[in-house]
Amino acid sequence: MGEQVTILLAGGGTGGHLYPGISVAKAFEKVWPEAKAVFLCTQREIDRVILEPTGFEFVAQPIVPPVRTIAGLLRFWKGWRETKDLVKKFLRERSPVAVLGLGGYAAGVAVKYAAQKGVAAAIVNPDVIPGKANKYLAKYVKAVCCQFDQTRRHFGAEHQPKIRVTGCPIRREIMQLPGREEAAGRLGLDPHLLTLVVTGASLGAQTVNEAVLAVLSEINFQGWQMLHLAGREHAGAVSMGYRQKGMAARVVDFTPAMADVWAAADLAICRAGASSCAELTVCGVPSILMPYPYHKDKHQRANAKVLADAGAAVLLDDEKDAKKNAGKLKPVLEPLLRDAGKRAGMAKAAKGLGKADAAEAVAKVVRELAEGWG
Repeated sequence: MGEQVTILLAGGGTGGHLYPGISVAKAFEKVWPEAKAVFLCTQREIDRVILEPTGFEFVAQPIVPPVRTIAGLLRFWKGWRETKDLVKKFLRERSPVAVLGLGGYAAGVAVKYAAQKGVAAAIVNPDVIPGKANKYLAKYVKAVCCQFDQTRRHFGAEHQPKIRVTGCPIRREIMQLPGREEAAGRLGLDPHLLTLVVTGASLGAQTVNEAVLAVLSEINFQGWQMLHLAGREHAGAVSMGYRQKGMAARVVDFTPAMADVWAAADLAICRAGASSCAELTVCGVPSILMPYPYHKDKHQRANAKVLADAGAAVLLDDEKDAKKNAGKLKPVLEPLLRDAGKRAGMAKAAKGLGKADAAEAVAKVVRELAEGWG
């Protein structure tokens, strides 16, 4: 084994940014055993909750998201300067050979500054439509690792040689799901009942929660059980909602054990974040996707459309209103609960889109860049 080298992974603030990075960090164990991954994350509590159990070293950056007010922009620039000082110190003391941006504002300083100092740099772009940070950073990096081929059209001609369609890295345990009975037991579910999973990803999704609660009394769920990942801020209200409807459901705020969730799932109602789409496709879970409706670029909708066009999912635009959403959800959900053949076809289509080796593919790209192959 050669001398240990440090790889910097920059980004955070949501599971959608961190989980792909964790997967790549673990893939280095196979692809590049000498590599030691260190995360530069945000100061949000979810980052600590996600990263602490992994055992990977992580450092919280002072950077904060930009807010378009005078005070907000001043806080952002103050955080940017302080984060730049942190990154400079890290580069001086640890001499990383590569930096991988995981998306969002927390990737910006490290990727830009490290690249300018000659450190091999790449970014992960798991959404069809790149965010502002990735569009900004594309000119500094040598590779853009994308989940979807459809992303190519969203980058200029000068960046096309950098595009690598690797897939979106997912957690290693999700690539080899446990048995249904074992997973159901850990989740407190009945392995003999079909399972409808409702999830808004790591932070929850209030409008998805409300849509499902609003439709409960209108659909016969005989033969099905509910596993509802409601989000830390919403779990109490969601639990009360089920009680008021007189319906039993397994409601949790958040779980890192998504391998168990997908192993038990027969159908999912969820957002269309990049990591969720990657997990749904690799695991072959049919889904009803309600993309996050508040982003100006509607990037979750673009993700969902890829799955819907392939027959792996049904796309329902979130109307931001519980009654309207319930009205759209009922005629889609009710037939799917009863049509095993339709669900099986969607599951097969989802599997056809999945890229289970994405984490290793990204790790290989990073190694190639660091060693001068790419």
